[in-house]
Amino acid sequence: MPKNSKAVKRELDDDVTESVKDLLSNEDACDDSFKKSSLIVNNHEGEGKECDVEEGGSDGEEEERPAWNSKLQYILAQVGFSVGLGNVWRFPYLCQKNGGGAYLVPYLILLILIGIPLFFLELAVGQRIRRGSIGVWNYISPRLGGIGFASCVVCFFVALYYNVIISWSLFYFSQSFQQPLPWHECPLVKNKTSTYVVPECEKSSATTYYWYREALNISNSISEGGGLNWRMTLCLLAAWSMVCLAMIKGIQSSGKVMYFSSLFPYVVLICFLVRALLLKGSVDGIRHMFTPKLEIMLEAKVWREAATQVFFALGLGFGGVIAFSSYNKRDNNCHFDAVLVSLINFFTSVLATLVVFAVLGFKANIMNSKCVALNTNKIVALLGNGIDERLIPKHINLTQVSQVSADDYHQMIEVIKGVKEDEYQQLGLESCSIEDELNKAVQGTGLAFIAFTEAMTHFPASPFWSVMFFLMLVNLGLGSMFGTIEGILTPLIDTFKVRKEFLTVGCCVLAFSIGLLFVQRSGNYYVAMFDDYSATLPLLIVVVLENVAIAWFYGIDKFFEDLKDMLGFTPYRFYYYMWKYITPILLLVLLCSSLIQLTMTPPSYSAWIQEEAKEQTLRFPTWGIVVCISLVVMAIMPVPVVFGLRYFNIIDDNTSGLSTVSYKKGRIIKESARPGEDDDTSLIQGKSPSEAPSPMPGNSIYRKQSGSGGPDADTAPNGRYGIGYLMADMPDMPESDL
Repeated sequence: MPKNSKAVKRELDDDVTESVKDLLSNEDACDDSFKKSSLIVNNHEGEGKECDVEEGGSDGEEEERPAWNSKLQYILAQVGFSVGLGNVWRFPYLCQKNGGGAYLVPYLILLILIGIPLFFLELAVGQRIRRGSIGVWNYISPRLGGIGFASCVVCFFVALYYNVIISWSLFYFSQSFQQPLPWHECPLVKNKTSTYVVPECEKSSATTYYWYREALNISNSISEGGGLNWRMTLCLLAAWSMVCLAMIKGIQSSGKVMYFSSLFPYVVLICFLVRALLLKGSVDGIRHMFTPKLEIMLEAKVWREAATQVFFALGLGFGGVIAFSSYNKRDNNCHFDAVLVSLINFFTSVLATLVVFAVLGFKANIMNSKCVALNTNKIVALLGNGIDERLIPKHINLTQVSQVSADDYHQMIEVIKGVKEDEYQQLGLESCSIEDELNKAVQGTGLAFIAFTEAMTHFPASPFWSVMFFLMLVNLGLGSMFGTIEGILTPLIDTFKVRKEFLTVGCCVLAFSIGLLFVQRSGNYYVAMFDDYSATLPLLIVVVLENVAIAWFYGIDKFFEDLKDMLGFTPYRFYYYMWKYITPILLLVLLCSSLIQLTMTPPSYSAWIQEEAKEQTLRFPTWGIVVCISLVVMAIMPVPVVFGLRYFNIIDDNTSGLSTVSYKKGRIIKESARPGEDDDTSLIQGKSPSEAPSPMPGNSIYRKQSGSGGPDADTAPNGRYGIGYLMADMPDMPESDL
């Protein structure tokens, strides 16, 4: 062999090595499965550094993006975020209210038309751009960058009152270690001459009294502050401490907590279902639940409420979905994740509904038995004095009232009603129907803290089941809180490069301080206010803009090419038509109907009147209406503000600092500012989306800014550091309009 053949072979080997690098350019050299993804920016001398996985980086300035330890941990996080308290106390109520089993049909249809497509969209953009909501929407369209800020504001509003609900659950959890349970019966008041039941409790019920008077110590209206409820204040402090400790290390700490917080509720729900099915009357509840009322499906209100439930069940628009997916590998199959999590969410709602109605069926039988006993005693008292003894069927023995069954009672009532048709109303006898008990629709706090707690007082070993139930509520709430807080922290950390620990503690301290508003005696009314006005309308607007930004600003064809590059296959054409036409139209219809409902329904809330021991609907005072409107305006305000700043070039869409960084062939590259280069010169350019492996960046690259700022002033439209994923060197060309 010639002497120089070794040199030739070496050159060929180098070419082969470079070709292999090109083939592997979809993968970061710094990305070790789910473990690590790092980004290195230039040092002060303008020297770019490459990453070194084995050594943990270089001596340059390094930003290391955390990643999920496993796919299971990520799926549990998404499930924990989407499956929350609404699955347990909102979905069953909507089923009961809107046709029972028939409600599942519109819900499933809208889950397919709205839920899964939008969930897939958020997962895809978060996973590929690998930023929080602010960075993602700044990148897609800088003029719509306010979408990310609006998501953060809504997340903060929701976190304020959502953690209060967790604190309520913590309070009940702490009170459940007693036999009998403290809400088992009404308290007695003793004076010098007699002992009597507290009037407020006697007029309502033991569980209702305990909720409004012992737990909340609620005032009669929102205008009566009444001072702080110190027990709830301590519970709120405990709730925010738990959230802070779980989130302080980001997904490295919250991901591990997810194994318990996401899986434990399923254990409790299954245990409750098995226990409830063994109770008398549980089958009545389930039969009532799944007896379809098909005529109700024709009402527009049912479809609107189903769409709203789908929308909130998956946590769309909060930014939590985007934040969680941003810690994934860029080739993760997010389409599979979207379908899997959506179906898990749906089946969790059905499971929770089975549990709720099995327990409510048992409770209805208990209440019906009490009703039968009470009214049978009335009949005994009326014998010979309004009711002829001959009207009582001979096989019924009224000397033992406790032995009179519901069927016997109904038989007596039918006979008495037939004979004394004109005088029946004056007798004061009730029908005592299980169906009537089950038709008493309860939702939210009424279901969890009144109806369910009352049912559990009749359970054998009731303290155990109470502990399990409220521990489940705490876990469901915390799972959703982690996603909500992640929707705030991830975008802010990506954008402003602040220390994660400082931002987490600061956010939790601020939220707890503002949250004191919700633990005063009138705090429950503020929870209702925030729940009704701070999230619904703003989130609808956010999701509409998200869909429009991808389908019409970024371009649905371009987005499909990006998905093909990222996933390795072309998604079903179904999503093309959903994102471009069907879903935006459905969202706009939902938005308009929600606006009409808010306009036609004056702002009001349910107040507990102590003297009357019942709820009463009151109008918000003038200042309360101003607060309601302010919540909506503050949540949406970032969208027009950012659009105006970009449109009038007050903030340049395409400026960055003295250098820009991006991924290239699995390595970090950077371009330093060259003397004399003007502001509009593009630093780094990439191939078109159809040629490049990256879906989001395409050929949208950030420009340098030659204005003021020191060497550390590295800024970009989607955060302090501009990030793009490039395939190969390209000559300078005009920057994308995006």
